[in-house]
Amino acid sequence: MLKNDMLEQWDRENFFHPSTHLGQFARGEAPHRVIKKGSGSHIEDRDGTRLLDAFAGLYCVNVGYGRTEIAEAIAKQAHELAYYHAYVGHGTEASITLSKMILDRAPDHMSKVYFGQSGSDANETNVKLVWYYNNILGRPEKKKIISRWRGYHGSGLVTGSLTGLELFHKKFDLPLSQVIHTEAPYYFRRDDVAMSEAQFTAHCAAELEALIEREGADTIAAFIGEPVLGTGGIVPPPAGYWEAIQEILEKHDILLIADEVVTGFGRLGIMFGSEHYNLKPDLITIAKGLTSAYAPLSGSIVSDKMWKVLEQGTDENGPIGHGWTYSAHPIGAAAGVANLKLIDDLNLVQAAGETGAYFQKALADHLGSHSNVGEVRGAGLMAAVEFVADRDTRRFFDASEKVGPRIAAALLEHGVIGRAMPQGDILGFAPPFCLTRAEADEVADKTARAVTQVLGKG
Repeated sequence: MLKNDMLEQWDRENFFHPSTHLGQFARGEAPHRVIKKGSGSHIEDRDGTRLLDAFAGLYCVNVGYGRTEIAEAIAKQAHELAYYHAYVGHGTEASITLSKMILDRAPDHMSKVYFGQSGSDANETNVKLVWYYNNILGRPEKKKIISRWRGYHGSGLVTGSLTGLELFHKKFDLPLSQVIHTEAPYYFRRDDVAMSEAQFTAHCAAELEALIEREGADTIAAFIGEPVLGTGGIVPPPAGYWEAIQEILEKHDILLIADEVVTGFGRLGIMFGSEHYNLKPDLITIAKGLTSAYAPLSGSIVSDKMWKVLEQGTDENGPIGHGWTYSAHPIGAAAGVANLKLIDDLNLVQAAGETGAYFQKALADHLGSHSNVGEVRGAGLMAAVEFVADRDTRRFFDASEKVGPRIAAALLEHGVIGRAMPQGDILGFAPPFCLTRAEADEVADKTARAVTQVLGKG
């Protein structure tokens, strides 16, 4: 398509893209794509190339593209009241309604919702609240946060520290000293191949217990984890993992932060991953699926237990000294209300569970026997295919071969977007909840073709 403008040049000269090889992009050596529109599970760029988005943006366009109900709610709110702050008890109809809708769907022991703009700032809020909580309880030394290697919790200073991926630490002077990491619940990558799943769960629990003993339980405030590891590889936990972890946390009076930015609002076929894995978190992080990314909005859902202490803190010290200008932004809140209503009206949580099960089977049928496929795994509408040089010995490819990115690029040539996940040759999928079975088959078939294109028939 002939374009009589300078948009590509402006892009390379002016736009600082996140998670991008800056030098290659500026020199024109890296891909450039301007997305123009979307509908259902597909997006289209301004060249007219139509792509099946099997990663829903960044696991976030859960209801699919082109939902006019949400667009109209945003427009209506912008016309009526584009902005007012939430400080000192101010609210809007949208922010108050959305708070009620979230708590109606959250686990019963949750009490209040604090709104932010992104999952990163929500986890920054969570850490501040945990520190405040322990100060009010007279435990000033109980401040360290335990995260897991390969976990993803944001890319700020504290949240980038919580994230257990090398890319987010390298040359940023992270992680900060208040953050410590423990074993990832990643059974496929266990050091001892002979270890059973039950033994690996016991190993993860023992590693956590040993870390707490080394650091001192009186110095550790909280443990943060995604119900299913996301960016670290889309890895469901081994059987019994969360039961074992929660038992240790309760024994040592360590709070639990469930990061549900990806799993919240239906991606596992249930409203919250905490329910799926029988978690009882003290804080729940929400974002992406809250608005299906039609507007930026995040939240920290605070438990009854924590809320009582926060109230006590303000009785003793005055108003809580935390807030963002855009907390509970009315346009984001209006998008959230419309989004959650749409999820209910279209029964999309159930659809995610049913289509997810079909999709997992389709991937396994198309790829499970390939000699370079080490594992096909997932939960709900989250799935991953991990590639190995030798499946019998579980020998991994050298990172320099860039097998995962090459397969993702080949898949894109076939018109499907999958994500090459970091720190491994892993192709990830997290499609919109409106994905049809025909589209699920298309993703599985074209993924198999892309694998053959890069690695041979296997």
